[in-house]
Amino acid sequence: MLDLLSQFEWTAYNVIAVVLLVSAGIGAMGFKLRQPLIISFLLAGVLVGPAGLRIVSAHHEIELLAEIGISLLLFVVGLRLDLRMIRTVGPVALATGLGQVLFTSLIGFGLCMAFNMELVTALYVAVALTFSSTIIIVKLLSDKKEIDALHGRIAVGFLIVQDIVAILALIGLTAFGGGLEEDSSLLWEAAIIAAKGLAMLAVIAALAKWIFPRMLAYLARSQELLVVSAITWAVVVAAAAEMLGFTKEVGAFLGGISLASTVQRDAIGARLVVLRDFLLLFFFIDLGARLQLGDLQAEMGKASIFSAFVLIGNPLIVMTIMGIMGYRRRTGFMCGLTVAQISEFSLILAALGLSLGHIDQRAVSLITLVGLVTILASTYLILYSGWIYDRISHLLKIFERRQPMREADIEGSLLTAPAQPPAGGRLGTVIQFGFGNYGREIAGHLRNRGREVLVVDFDPQALTAAREHGYQAVYGDVGDPEVLAQLPLDRARWVVSTVRDRDLNLALLNLLGDVGFRGDVAVSAGSPEEADELRRAGAAEVLQPFSDAAEQAADLLTAAVHVLPGLADWPATIREVILRPGSVFAGKRLRDVPLRQETGASVLAVSRAGYTHFNPGPDFQLFPGDRLALLGDPQSVLRAVEYMDLREIGQTGLDEGVFAIGEITVAHESPRVGRTLADLDFRRKHDVTVIGLRRGDQQIASPSAAEQIASGDKLIVVGSREAVNRLTESSPL
Repeated sequence: MLDLLSQFEWTAYNVIAVVLLVSAGIGAMGFKLRQPLIISFLLAGVLVGPAGLRIVSAHHEIELLAEIGISLLLFVVGLRLDLRMIRTVGPVALATGLGQVLFTSLIGFGLCMAFNMELVTALYVAVALTFSSTIIIVKLLSDKKEIDALHGRIAVGFLIVQDIVAILALIGLTAFGGGLEEDSSLLWEAAIIAAKGLAMLAVIAALAKWIFPRMLAYLARSQELLVVSAITWAVVVAAAAEMLGFTKEVGAFLGGISLASTVQRDAIGARLVVLRDFLLLFFFIDLGARLQLGDLQAEMGKASIFSAFVLIGNPLIVMTIMGIMGYRRRTGFMCGLTVAQISEFSLILAALGLSLGHIDQRAVSLITLVGLVTILASTYLILYSGWIYDRISHLLKIFERRQPMREADIEGSLLTAPAQPPAGGRLGTVIQFGFGNYGREIAGHLRNRGREVLVVDFDPQALTAAREHGYQAVYGDVGDPEVLAQLPLDRARWVVSTVRDRDLNLALLNLLGDVGFRGDVAVSAGSPEEADELRRAGAAEVLQPFSDAAEQAADLLTAAVHVLPGLADWPATIREVILRPGSVFAGKRLRDVPLRQETGASVLAVSRAGYTHFNPGPDFQLFPGDRLALLGDPQSVLRAVEYMDLREIGQTGLDEGVFAIGEITVAHESPRVGRTLADLDFRRKHDVTVIGLRRGDQQIASPSAAEQIASGDKLIVVGSREAVNRLTESSPL
């Protein structure tokens, strides 16, 4: 097979075609195993390189594409570098980022010297062990919906710190990488390098301040031209940096920073991501193709030790620093797992050291092998971090202070105390996990129906928003077993999870069952299959945000009020009102709704489930969720809207102990005998609603307003406990 392939005349185009085919195939298998594509592409490089099929023997074309890919990677990093993120998460990002780099490099250097490595090689390997992959971590945290969690924000913060340190390391290596001329002094060489660097920074800063804002505003008229111009700038500034004695990577990074303050930076970054990822493929292919199996076998023992240190030692360093700073052990553990691998910067550093002649191919193979092992293992550690923490949390107490004051300070500054029980008893409070867009809407509707909502979220910004909206709030993660101890479960009627994560919702159901929660649980699902599984696990209700939102949107777009013609030349207006659940008009026919008599407005159309019924007749029955298009003069329509809302039982809540049902007997000599329910108007006069009649053996449910009262009738009324008590005490009427 190898002999046959070696006889084939491989053109550059054919080589790239085969490389892409092999990469796509191995990448598909890696995706099935939930592995980062970096691993797949490195393996593809080994397969097509001299250690495998020997398809890639000359690296010039692939190396050129790889260099452009690295330049675009650093250009995008500079483009999206937000130094404010470090300030947002406070000192912990700097302390953890710099502390982890320092301790990891020191311990790593000690291990290297124990293996009798040369000094320069030991320095390269030690520094390479300190960097973690921002790209991989952000992708994994985003997939797990944890990028906005406290540990996600801290992790992103110290990963940015690591990126800055990595860039500084690249600058330092390239500045002095070529060595000194015989007649030059270190001080003079440093002065020349500093002068070149300052000149380049001055030019870039001037362009960023006075030229780029206007230029990009013009170029943004064409998205294609904007992208081409951004790529051109990245490559040009990278080439200029190389001409000045720096590397292309440093120039590309500075080029990205020069555009970071423009309003077009997000548009440029979003469009460059696909191209960046495509070209980075060739960097990992090139790196994998250079690996020698003999070198990998020779470095296997060292790689095992270094990999164990990265997988275990790095998280322990982060957990120790965060524990000392006053964070809970769970936050420290989740952050620690994000540094349990080395990054693409480590591989770039190794490749740079090889090109400068500082290290040999064996050192590059060692660093690459550590990268393969740690990226592979840490992916699974992060994906199953919650499951792992549940089983070892008792062992991690040494990494937590007795009083974790840092997170206590966060809670104290962002949050309010837990809600007090409402007047209606323990069934009034709803504990809601999540305050995103969907959760915010649910909380608003619950509050409009008289429920008291206690918000639980791990995102400080979401908690601040909850407090600004007037909700009680508690810091916590739905996947954290310890958060339940903070919650008033004994007086909660519902626990609602708006988090669309199957595993977290199943864990929440199990935890609530373990603590003996006696209320009901509603959770969110992303698909009908998940909904069925959650119901089997004990969920009383399953919310499906995507389906529900789609149905609501369809109702809104097909509502009658949007298709009725305007009334520009007529002194009347059209307004829509929703018949909400709990309305006394729900289930009644239009003839029994005295809307026109009470307000002067009339029902022109009713929208229901995407269908519009124009000019509904008197026998048309109303149901909750109906959208009524009301016609009348502006004042009449306004009164009609208020009329419908005033007669909405659910507006004041239906909590146990707040509303009551009573039975009132009509005396034989009562002046109410012979009068209709509309004439008696119990709702307005007595603050109760008649929901039924008992007349001998006859039971009349939902009597109409035209129903006449007979002597001996028993009226079934619902209302506030005080109002019902007043009437029952005066019974018979």
